[in-house]
Amino acid sequence: MNNNISDILNKNDLSKTDIIELLKADSVATAEIIKFAGKIKSENVGNKVYYRGLIEFSNKCRKDCLYCGIRASNVKTERYDLSDEEILAAANYAYLQNYASIVLQGGERNNAKFVSRISELIKKIKNLSNNNLGITLSLGEQSENVYREWFTNGAHRYLLRIESSDKDLYNKLHPNNNAHCYETRLEAIKTLKKIGFQTGTGVMIGTPFQTIENLANDLLFFKQYDIDMVGMGPYIEHTETPLYQFKDTLLPLKERFNLSIKMIAILRIMLKDINIAATTALQAIDPVGREKALKAGANIIMPNITPTQNRKNYLLYENKPCIDEQASDCNNCLEARIKMVGDSVAYGEWGDSVHFTKKGKNK
Repeated sequence: MNNNISDILNKNDLSKTDIIELLKADSVATAEIIKFAGKIKSENVGNKVYYRGLIEFSNKCRKDCLYCGIRASNVKTERYDLSDEEILAAANYAYLQNYASIVLQGGERNNAKFVSRISELIKKIKNLSNNNLGITLSLGEQSENVYREWFTNGAHRYLLRIESSDKDLYNKLHPNNNAHCYETRLEAIKTLKKIGFQTGTGVMIGTPFQTIENLANDLLFFKQYDIDMVGMGPYIEHTETPLYQFKDTLLPLKERFNLSIKMIAILRIMLKDINIAATTALQAIDPVGREKALKAGANIIMPNITPTQNRKNYLLYENKPCIDEQASDCNNCLEARIKMVGDSVAYGEWGDSVHFTKKGKNK
């Protein structure tokens, strides 16, 4: 291995310069980085993969993010809301399959009716599973009172992606108005942590205007904010978004994929005991993208258990995989593929962030 890369990997603390060098590493050095990250993962969080049954229950959104296929201004998207019965049936499926955890994800809304509905759903999911299903929410920016209400009712993890930790780049990815405020996003992440949620965030990799330095800063941001879990993956453009006009400036998809895998590996080396998701966007580029992410240090996979007929309308980006599958179709296949990379599915375990748990013990 390149001696300089080896020296960097064995440091206790990576500087921005170190991270940039790792991100720029050639394919030979990258293989060593991934191998090293796999060892860190095994030693700190084990070779277990935790499932989060993903329920994309609505594509109705008040936001207008410039990269997103379900942005409010996209009139070509067929909007839907799953019924409570459909959501509970999906949650019950996860419970019966022994997934142990689910994610409720939807477009961002914050009206009183929506807030109340989520609260009731959390309570019903806890009830149907005898409190055995862990609940992660990914429902955007809310007030502190709303976050507290949902936490009190039984949700204990929250994913709120920053998409870019650089304010200037964030502003290029979002409309210039009060509904898309960088500082509000940061404050929401701080609030989630204060309330007691296991707090997750993440970024897109390979967006227009993004630099390697931006990505290095993103990794340092996760450390600075003491994040418990991260979900990040390649930016994949969508034709019905304003950012699509910059498609010719993008890295090729394969390069975005490789850079994403590298980001996961470096993150695992930097933050040894957090949860890291192998995101669906990786699979959209490479059929075994999620498995490659596991090898690079990821330990969370989110099987999609949204009713099949609705999946085609929850397209944040194009070429999303598995939109025609039933939830049951991928079970055996996915487990076999996870075993092939040397990991095993931790059925029946919530898979809480080791990093989060340690913080609680140290208080």
